Amino acid sequence: MDCVICKHGTTESGLVTVSLSRGNTVIVVKEVPAEVCANCGEYYLSEEVSKKLLSKANAAVASGAEVEILRYAA
Repeated sequence: MDCVICKHGTTESGLVTVSLSRGNTVIVVKEVPAEVCANCGEYYLSEEVSKKLLSKANAAVASGAEVEILRYAA
C-alpha cells in the first residue's frame, strides 16, 4: 500500500508501539502488528487490531488505571 501521509513510501508488515489516552488513563501497547511506511514510519492498523486495542483501552479505563503498559498478544 502507498503511504497516504508522505506519498513517497510503501508499507511493509512490522510491529509498532501504540499509545492511547482516554480521560486520565494512558495505555501503551507494544509489539502491535501494523503496516509501516518504509519512508516516514507512519503506521496503519487493521480493523481487527484496532478493535482489540480499543477493547484493551476500555478495560484499562474501567479498572481505574492511570498508566497501563501491555504487550499485544494475537
